[in-house]
Amino acid sequence: MHLMVINASPRVKKYSNTDKILTKFLEGYSVSGNTYEQYEISARSSWDKIRAAYDTNDNILIAIPLYVECIPGLLMEFLETLSPKTGGKMSFILQSGFAEGVQLRCGEEYLKKLPSMLGMEYGGTLVKGNNFSIRLTEGKEQDSQTQPYRTMGEVFGRDGSFFSEECSKFTGPEAFPLPVRLLVGLMFRTGAKKAFTEAAASWGGTRPLDFRPYQ
Repeated sequence: MHLMVINASPRVKKYSNTDKILTKFLEGYSVSGNTYEQYEISARSSWDKIRAAYDTNDNILIAIPLYVECIPGLLMEFLETLSPKTGGKMSFILQSGFAEGVQLRCGEEYLKKLPSMLGMEYGGTLVKGNNFSIRLTEGKEQDSQTQPYRTMGEVFGRDGSFFSEECSKFTGPEAFPLPVRLLVGLMFRTGAKKAFTEAAASWGGTRPLDFRPYQ
């Protein structure tokens, strides 16, 4: 089975959590002899190539980072340049930093409708959160976060879709119980805030995290 893969992250490949997820996923997908070709939406100069590949491939996977329940604007802009097909299947990986599955369901509902708008069949969406820190880690620590996607790649290579019970369970908790939500809120106000401040400073940030320039 051959697969056309689109990394829909607006970040360049080096800084893309989605790219690191795809690396592991495609390792698993390739185990049984499946093949793929991968493209990056962030490289506007390659959009003509991506459109040409879209026109000639009938099995397409789009991997998408979700930004506060919204599909990236860069992906939406690209999708508006596509012409409807007459068949084929489109599937999705939908990932975000928020850990609860419920945070991604709005985006998932849109993706259920998208393939039919392009004349294609829906192949399901692999939904998973808690991926914010992937690109901030390296080596074994990063592998431990992305390794589960390798297993999902094997499942997709076997089934050609994300409709199995294995894929449904992969999402993890749909919503945290109240005590956990309270604890997470406390962590974000203390230790996590300090960690984010230090990370911003290491990237050259000079303003407070809550700085509001347009207020």
